[in-house]
Amino acid sequence: MKLKYFSSYLTLLFGCFCAVSYAEEEPEITFKTIEVGLGLYMLIGEGGFSGGNIGLSVGDDGVIMIDDSMPPMLDKLNKTVQPIAKKPIDYLINTHVHGDHTGNNTSLGKLGVKIFAQENVRKRMLIKNSDGKSTDKAALPVFTFNDGMTFHINNQDAQVFHVAHAHTDGDSVIYFKQANIIHTGDTLFNRMFPFIDLNKGGSLDGYIAAQQRVLALADDQTKIIPGHGQLANKADLLAANEMLMDAKKIIAEQIKKGLSEEEVVKHNPLQKYDSAWSWNFINTEKMTRQVYQGIQRAAEYKTIE
Repeated sequence: MKLKYFSSYLTLLFGCFCAVSYAEEEPEITFKTIEVGLGLYMLIGEGGFSGGNIGLSVGDDGVIMIDDSMPPMLDKLNKTVQPIAKKPIDYLINTHVHGDHTGNNTSLGKLGVKIFAQENVRKRMLIKNSDGKSTDKAALPVFTFNDGMTFHINNQDAQVFHVAHAHTDGDSVIYFKQANIIHTGDTLFNRMFPFIDLNKGGSLDGYIAAQQRVLALADDQTKIIPGHGQLANKADLLAANEMLMDAKKIIAEQIKKGLSEEEVVKHNPLQKYDSAWSWNFINTEKMTRQVYQGIQRAAEYKTIE
């Protein structure tokens, strides 16, 4: 597959994967709630694809939700959240623009939930969809930031900071300092090959750097809510980062030999990671192509003005 087309294909395929996975599994999908500590919870889908993992901060000061799944999951999301929160959601933080993390913005926005995100998330939402439709105004973040901001709520200093050109160009990580809990958004797919959206400002080097920034904050007791996958810790994040750096090194050596993308794929240089890291969206071949393109396009960021 030619270099210039693969990233667009992967972005489109991810959207299709989310929709098809839900359609196939919908009757069985539920949210499992994990109490992470100090009024913080992780919601993870079971029985099928429910979108990205959701974070929840509950306390006397209010309720913060981090990401909000996909539209078909709204009813199940409400039925899971309300017994925990026992009050309406006050604030929503979008970790990035993808629809499996922002899919219920419209519904929550219409209920008066205040939506926060890095400024590039709003900019990308303002671009008309491929069918020519605009994003509903209620879905748009009404509070945006460049580098970061802090929520002082529920006895926590929740530091929200931007990691540039990582999974996309609008990624945020949320660090609950007192609880020692971090929500990474999609800068971590725990024990899975990651998706790096080169067409929405993501980059291989930025993704690696984002993980290393989180590693610098974490210690052996830190609990990490990944964008996808099970609740993680520093060792999980380190393993993901080391895998990605090794994959980059392996494929960079192939590129230096003058091999084309198709030739590198044929050699299957990431085979050793297949059994532990491949999953139904990013298998070893797709990961190889993604890393190849990430290296070739290292100076090219499809950012948004």
